Amino acid sequence: MKSRPFFAARLEDRFNRFLERILVRMGWHESITAYTGFGTPRQLRILARMSLKPPQRLGIVQAATELMHRRGWRNFISATRVKSPAEIVIGDLSFPVVSDRGGYIDVRIRDHGLPVGWHEVEIRGGDGSSTIAPVQIIDETESFGIVSDIDDTILSTWLPRPLVAAWNSFILTEGARQAVPGMARLYQQLLADHPGAPLIFVSTGAWNTYPMVTRFLKRHGFPPGALLLTDWGPTNTGWFRSGAQHKRTCLRELARDLPNIRWLLVGDDGQHDPDLYAEFATLQPEHVRARAIRELTPGEHALAHGILPSGGNTWEWTPDLAPEVRAPDGDGLADKLRDIVD
Repeated sequence: MKSRPFFAARLEDRFNRFLERILVRMGWHESITAYTGFGTPRQLRILARMSLKPPQRLGIVQAATELMHRRGWRNFISATRVKSPAEIVIGDLSFPVVSDRGGYIDVRIRDHGLPVGWHEVEIRGGDGSSTIAPVQIIDETESFGIVSDIDDTILSTWLPRPLVAAWNSFILTEGARQAVPGMARLYQQLLADHPGAPLIFVSTGAWNTYPMVTRFLKRHGFPPGALLLTDWGPTNTGWFRSGAQHKRTCLRELARDLPNIRWLLVGDDGQHDPDLYAEFATLQPEHVRARAIRELTPGEHALAHGILPSGGNTWEWTPDLAPEVRAPDGDGLADKLRDIVD
């Protein structure tokens, strides 16, 4: 078995360290981006990323205007803070951590002492930088939760056709992105009926887009929830990460971290969501309450795949394990889910 990481990953690590040294000499400072964490009174998952930012300041009005008109490519311009020490502060408790080769912090903390509800946790960097991470502590008796895809499920992007995806991700401004009708209303209704239930967004999108996605969710009225995204680029085993495998891993980890929850899995039929959700419902039926699939229009299918939809899943599963409903928007899904979820 190979013990050394894939050569592209080693090259990326050397480049990141070289770039980090140059930028620090130029006066760039450490910055911490906190992601929404979640867990139970027994265990809490904290996610963040450490990077370097140039020494510049914008006024509040100017910054808000710049964000709304920001081209997507700017979300991907960042410098990694590799293997950097930090600490997570929860009340009187302090937990030392170290960022990984991509600058990411992803740790689970036991016996954190936080009660059920939403809280704020401080993350401090080694050079004095700090930020606040929102975290949701979920009651261990909670049995309902939502896992939601992002692209073409709640946000219209015309993915994954490469040229169109590049246009939407790198060229369009944030204000030009459209929400799928009725999806925010669907999630609001479900969480109003199940107060305290978690909403977890799982997507193959890059962590670099996290600030944009969270602003999009807030602007269009989606309830708050954690995001589980991925890091584009070389891995320890190959050139690129597998999007399908990322979602499989996230679902398995959610089943492990929140074992009492039976999830409503929400996705679309434009990529692999129907098969992935059917696979998970077959392998771990005790963790799935239902599956809701947003149906893309023929035009969206043609842009995404160059072909019209063929219909049906390739994964063979037992239908009575977890019901599946399909509709073109959130309101249609809400009508079909009402009896199932209640």
